[in-house]
Amino acid sequence: MTVTDASAGAALALDAAAADLLFHTAQTANTFSDEPVSDEQIRAIYDLVKWAPTSMNSQPLQIVLVRSPEARERLVAHLSPGNQAKTRSAPLAAIVAADVDFHDNLPQIFPHLPTARDIFAEPAFREHSARFNAALQIGYFILGIRAAGLAAGPMTGLDADAIDREFFADKPLRTLAVINIGRPGENAFRPRHPRLDYDQVISAL
Repeated sequence: MTVTDASAGAALALDAAAADLLFHTAQTANTFSDEPVSDEQIRAIYDLVKWAPTSMNSQPLQIVLVRSPEARERLVAHLSPGNQAKTRSAPLAAIVAADVDFHDNLPQIFPHLPTARDIFAEPAFREHSARFNAALQIGYFILGIRAAGLAAGPMTGLDADAIDREFFADKPLRTLAVINIGRPGENAFRPRHPRLDYDQVISAL
């Protein structure tokens, strides 16, 4: 699928090739080649997407790269059956989690408001904010993966509490998803599902 409406394409600052790479032709991958994903690639992705916005610049997302076979098996044990084989064979799997103590970083990343940390003193409010903003960052991270010419396979079919116990027992992290990352493999993509039309989503007051 590519942009066929010239007027819609002309309204974007993004050129057609970039729009295809990030959105029109990009899809969730279910199989991957055995080409490795390097730390340098992940660093380049992060150094791009870290500039995207979060509330009060909170940046609660934490990304844990699961590279070793031993750690991969510990992770796979807590995924739904349909996600296990593809995660076991992907070049790289990443646990994406929300840091519910993100407010400890606010003096560094939101320095113009000295009282910023105190705003998030209440744990339930802080966790809600952490989950919401980390979810935003997960979207940015997926687009960054695509911008690097890789494919992402994000999954929420998992036991998040079990992954937290397995990997984050002594850390203030809450698992939101697992993302498989790599070059797409054979039969990587399923038929594309329809998207809602403009008039079904956009309204004006």
